[in-house]
Amino acid sequence: MKKTAPEPALELEGGVLGTTGIVFFVVAAAAPLLVMAGVAPLALNIAGIGAPGGYILAGLALGVFAIGFTAMSKYIHNGGAFYAYISVGLGPRWGLAAAVLALVSYNALEIGIFGALGYFAQSTMADLVGLDLPWGVWSLLGVALVWFLGSRSVHLGARFLILLLTAETGILVLLAAAVLFQGGAVGIDLDSFAPSTVFSPGLGGVLTLAFAAFIGFEATALYREEAKDPARTVPRATYIAVAFLGLFYAFMVWIIIQAYGPDQALELAASDPAGMYFNAIEHYVGGWASTLMELLIITSILASLLAFHNAITRYVFALSRERVLPQFLGKLHPVYKSPYVASAVQSLLAMVVIVVFVVVGANPYLELLLWVNSPGIVGIVVLQVMAAAAVIAFFWNDRRGHSAWRVLVAPVSALLMLTYATYLIVDQMELITAAGTAVNVVLVAVTPVSLAVGWLLGIRLSRRDPAQLSRLGTTDVDAEPSTESDGVSNSSTSPGQVT
Repeated sequence: MKKTAPEPALELEGGVLGTTGIVFFVVAAAAPLLVMAGVAPLALNIAGIGAPGGYILAGLALGVFAIGFTAMSKYIHNGGAFYAYISVGLGPRWGLAAAVLALVSYNALEIGIFGALGYFAQSTMADLVGLDLPWGVWSLLGVALVWFLGSRSVHLGARFLILLLTAETGILVLLAAAVLFQGGAVGIDLDSFAPSTVFSPGLGGVLTLAFAAFIGFEATALYREEAKDPARTVPRATYIAVAFLGLFYAFMVWIIIQAYGPDQALELAASDPAGMYFNAIEHYVGGWASTLMELLIITSILASLLAFHNAITRYVFALSRERVLPQFLGKLHPVYKSPYVASAVQSLLAMVVIVVFVVVGANPYLELLLWVNSPGIVGIVVLQVMAAAAVIAFFWNDRRGHSAWRVLVAPVSALLMLTYATYLIVDQMELITAAGTAVNVVLVAVTPVSLAVGWLLGIRLSRRDPAQLSRLGTTDVDAEPSTESDGVSNSSTSPGQVT
């Protein structure tokens, strides 16, 4: 199939994001400070001092997934990421099913996080400056800021994220340095990483939380059209993001154990999980640092919101360009070359959901954040499973010069590990939602329902326009990458055809 170039009017702002910019978009979506201060104590409560190892194991599994994912990224130039990979590897109907699931999942993740923004901003601003506004006001202000940045140049968004992410990781590094310099509470030890400690009965529970903490790393491929030298930049950014998150999470959970000592850390994880990191930094650094960490939780959430917002708008852009969604959604700003209509529509959707939750008196943290986020977590991991299968299918008959390890063994291993991760998340959903069985069943059902809707849309499209269905996700696909892979030249086949 010959490569079909997009119309000039439908091209995103190209060549503006380097490896660093993409990494910041991806890591910001994970919200490291929020994950550490808000979720890591729960991991300690479940798995004890072996919790840091769970984050390393999750990172290793996703690193194996990235091996095949990045190999296929050299051939898929379409900005639809999972949608495009799955369309090419498993067929357009599965691709359309993946597209619907991706839109639902990313929207659930972003809109749910607005609940966290309202919750933390309300309490922090009331405590620090006496400005006691309802949580919904802070959430809606966040929607406005994210819309403004999301509709401008992606370069502006990258600069904003670099600033915020540097600040939130900086405060955690400051805590770590202080703990290590002062020798911790009872001395520094590495017991958390002993195999007998890591592989404890609570490992399954901590893996559930750990995989959820990596959500968003796969979005590197969404920025392909805006990247400098994407054949190199996208794979490099993917590996860096996974490695950084895995090591940083494990390191900071280990640090909080050292800050209190193993026994007291586990006691506090059960009795005062919300205060663990704040009390630790106040003790080792000072009260000013604890106050700063409270403020940086808010900026961490804003960075995550912008990163997910950009991921959503680029999915919408890719789908509207291929006429799966209404074409007006893919309209680009004449100056910033951003999908500003998609940005406005997504922001409007977020605003409506927030208003509904305010009207019904829902809790912004327990219900808007945890309940709305949970289908997104399940959906993204299922998309990773489908993408691993797509990589296997894509390279099955022709490895295109790659080693069997990279395009067969690693993707099969990733498929098995991610399938197991999906089982863990579904089986222990109450760890994420803090809800009962009935609520969890409904939240988990969102994923198969979304896939079914996408599949039915594929059937409808196959009857109405089979040619359009066959083209979905397959524009900008090369038989060979533009650079050499695994030391084997690929110059023997002309690009622009799928073999």
